[in-house]
Amino acid sequence: MSTSEGALTNESDNQQLEAVRSLATNLRWTWHAPSADLLASIPGADATAHPLANLAKVSADQLEPWLDANRTTIAELASELTAATASANEPAIAYFSPEFGIAAQVAQYSGGLGILAGDHLKAASDLNLPLVGVGLLYRQGFFRQAITDGSQAERYEEIEPALIGAADTGHVISVSIGGSDVACRVWTQWVGRTRLVLLDTDVETNTPAQRKITDRLYSGDRTHRLEQELVIGVGGVRALRALDIAPEAFHLNEGHACFLLLELLVEHMADGATLDESIAAVRASTLFTTHTPVPAGIDRFDRSLITPEMKPWATKLGIDVKTLLDWGLLPSDGAAKPFNTAAFAFELCGRANGVSQLHATVSRELFTTLPRAANVTGITNGIHARTWVTPPMQDLYDSTLGAGWENGAPDAWANVGNLDRDRFFAIRDQGRSDLVDLVETSTGTKLDRTAPVFGFARRFATYKRAALMLRDLEGLDAALQAGAQFVFAGKAHPADNDGKAVLAEIAAFAASDASRGRFVIVPDYDITIAQKMYAGCDVWLNNPIRPREACGTSGEKAALSGGLNCSILDGWWADWYVDGIGWAIPTSPSTDTEIRDDAEAKAMNAQLLNSVVPLFADQDAWWSTVQAMLVHLGPRVTAGRMVAEYNARFYEPIRSRLTP
Repeated sequence: MSTSEGALTNESDNQQLEAVRSLATNLRWTWHAPSADLLASIPGADATAHPLANLAKVSADQLEPWLDANRTTIAELASELTAATASANEPAIAYFSPEFGIAAQVAQYSGGLGILAGDHLKAASDLNLPLVGVGLLYRQGFFRQAITDGSQAERYEEIEPALIGAADTGHVISVSIGGSDVACRVWTQWVGRTRLVLLDTDVETNTPAQRKITDRLYSGDRTHRLEQELVIGVGGVRALRALDIAPEAFHLNEGHACFLLLELLVEHMADGATLDESIAAVRASTLFTTHTPVPAGIDRFDRSLITPEMKPWATKLGIDVKTLLDWGLLPSDGAAKPFNTAAFAFELCGRANGVSQLHATVSRELFTTLPRAANVTGITNGIHARTWVTPPMQDLYDSTLGAGWENGAPDAWANVGNLDRDRFFAIRDQGRSDLVDLVETSTGTKLDRTAPVFGFARRFATYKRAALMLRDLEGLDAALQAGAQFVFAGKAHPADNDGKAVLAEIAAFAASDASRGRFVIVPDYDITIAQKMYAGCDVWLNNPIRPREACGTSGEKAALSGGLNCSILDGWWADWYVDGIGWAIPTSPSTDTEIRDDAEAKAMNAQLLNSVVPLFADQDAWWSTVQAMLVHLGPRVTAGRMVAEYNARFYEPIRSRLTP
């Protein structure tokens, strides 16, 4: 009999079980090691499942002795969590994002945008920032990946909200889509002290088509995408109102939630403001963060598709629909004049930023025809340290660096010279060994536990050039023979056939004799695999077409874990690279893409052979480089630093209604 069937008869045990459920429901366990350790010890626990799902399956006979053995630990952790959540401030900042990457067991993310959003919530919790997240609850999430016969295959799994810690608030709001009201159930999750509000259209009163609006992340056609964006933007504001949450600042993490701006305008006008006064008020309360340096990365909707949805809003605002649509006009989009969500956000948000200094510069150029985009500034993304650094390395940092290292405290990172070298290398060696085990389990290939591992893991978009090194097979073979070994992972969007072709090229080489059994691709990339790779890869590779990487944070995670970066000077690496902390891959000045890619492939492979592999063989020199890297990057790459910067530069001025 499972615990879900109520088999526990002892009242004390039931109280203990409720305490464990509270620990499993709040996603703080994703970065709080003592809570994670306790939940991982649930009898028969499946590490790939959410702890609540594991609790639902365990029998009373197994559970009772476990509760008894862990009684003191459960009480202490539950008391600590209760105190932490009780100290949370009332939300004053609403952070809208289409995805949140918080845990592998909560499949509500696809890649970098979601991972950043999850780290933002976690850092806000650590800093006790009065922030609430707003997004969608996808009943099938993002796809699981298999690599079959060298090609990507996708499958989706149904998600039960209660088993990922989502609580039904009892509120249902509606959003008009396609001329009909669509009911949206409002859920909440807790991420430490931070609340996350999620909307879901799988409601009985909706039509079958309406119920599928929030079925999958980044799936379906343009109509499906538009419907989702109306739900997250308009519905998100209405959900906050239903929960009596009254933010002073609204932060749009990309343009997917841009329709919240219409809802805010209508609210102000309903209170008696003129349109001009309403626009001024909305601009005073909003921040738009753009995440793409390329036009193809921006959501656009044909006017024929979006006009019917915008007509009612234009009527409410007292303007014609063309005027409203022109707020979303980017002249460089051409004669068809599609509705550009980024242009719309720039027009109605009072502040805007890019996600690295280089990206801010590129954004000002990309949106040069938009006067309100001229003042885009940069806040370089950071990563949530206690999510991505392994507990053993955290323990070393805690005992040596001292308080605040996880939030980028410079005084803490100044103590890097005191790190115990032998202990540091032992942790790194164990991480590499664990990665070797993962590779063998998932691919059948057994790598060398003592040779340097080079990692590449991210979305298989063509501009990221995952297969770049394969353009120089002679240079790659020399690196393989010198001892280098390569671990790749990542997913291509289901509709991205070009990205799938790149993945197939990587898989084909990995399966060939030319790989020498030292080049692999791990399937079903997710947060758990990423954590293993950051802990186990000695060098992190990143070779996008410059300047198309807005930021990219995977290399930051590798760095805090003690790995070195070898990267094109793009995104965060362009902001913070200095000589002696890793390697900058030389770039070609050629405008011919074939010449450029061939030159950069040869330069990268030569660098690996002539600089990186020899340095790894000299452990004294390697240690000196790692120390220099940690001193330089430690204060810079954390989400604690990033969120504190957002608060100082944007949230506080917005809340104080200071002029941008």
